Amino acid sequence: MAPMNDILKPARSLAFIRVAAIKPLLEQFASRQSKARELLHKHRILLSVLDDPYAVIPLHRFVAFFEDAASSLDAPVFGAKLGATLTPGDIGPMGVLVSFSPTIRSAFENLSKFVNSLQNSTTSSVRQDGDILIWSYRIADDSIWPRRHDAEYSLAASCQLIRTNFKVNWRPMEVHFEHEAPEQAEAIRRIFKAPVLFKQSSNRIIMNVEEADRVYRTENKELTLILERHIGDLINETNVGNSITAKVKSLIELYIGVRPITIGLIAEELGLKPRTLQRRLEDEGTTIRILTQACRQELASRLLSTSASTMSDVAQALGYADGAVFSRAFKGWAGHPPSKA
Repeated sequence: MAPMNDILKPARSLAFIRVAAIKPLLEQFASRQSKARELLHKHRILLSVLDDPYAVIPLHRFVAFFEDAASSLDAPVFGAKLGATLTPGDIGPMGVLVSFSPTIRSAFENLSKFVNSLQNSTTSSVRQDGDILIWSYRIADDSIWPRRHDAEYSLAASCQLIRTNFKVNWRPMEVHFEHEAPEQAEAIRRIFKAPVLFKQSSNRIIMNVEEADRVYRTENKELTLILERHIGDLINETNVGNSITAKVKSLIELYIGVRPITIGLIAEELGLKPRTLQRRLEDEGTTIRILTQACRQELASRLLSTSASTMSDVAQALGYADGAVFSRAFKGWAGHPPSKA
């Protein structure tokens, strides 16, 4: 019998980050491609997805990669320095939306509202307390730790967006981080040009309300609405249900055709032991095999309806060795060859 703590252990929340958000980090390895490949392999981040800015990778793998990258590059203030170089275009539609915001307050409100288009399982909010405005950012999954460089990057990048789009010498009143103070705390303060406090309950940027509400431009409401709809669609793409089945299906869709789908792989991504995951799926009336088969059938139907897809292309996308193996599998579940689909 499995230990009770294994049986009761909650599965890790499925958190993803889009490739567009990590491009600035990858560019730091331009002259050290072999090291980049080594780190990507270590953290099981697939090279094949990095050319698509809308592709997603597991957030916990990215954060661990970020921490390792700082050590590998011998750059102890890596996250904050990298964030200070961000441009609106680096984060796609959300960066453009921020650049159209009429006030600093509305810029931070847009960051909070739409941060999940870049990475989900993230909490962010804007609240006013008297004459100060507080923007907070935090990865909701506490098992993703350490995450110092993600936090310093995210807050420095947000400050840089304000300096780029509103006021070049803008300074927050105060900056908070949830992690302990590093040896390079003074260097971090210089980047933010503000007092920085550590070991706080969240990561925050604190600013003056009057300055945050100053109008810098007239809002283009029609263009803003178009961007908001597009960003909203991106958020919906990564929404995952709370059931184990929903989480497993999402991971199968992410990895099918690029990695062998096994109970071990999926369990590792969810932070569970394979037997625990198997038992929970059985409780919901399914198995890895059933879910993988369903995903393959759905994907096969979609790809075969596209005339541009060859049998070899479909086989590769579904994780089969070749077209012949795929054809046999397809005939087994559909009762006819894929050529008649």
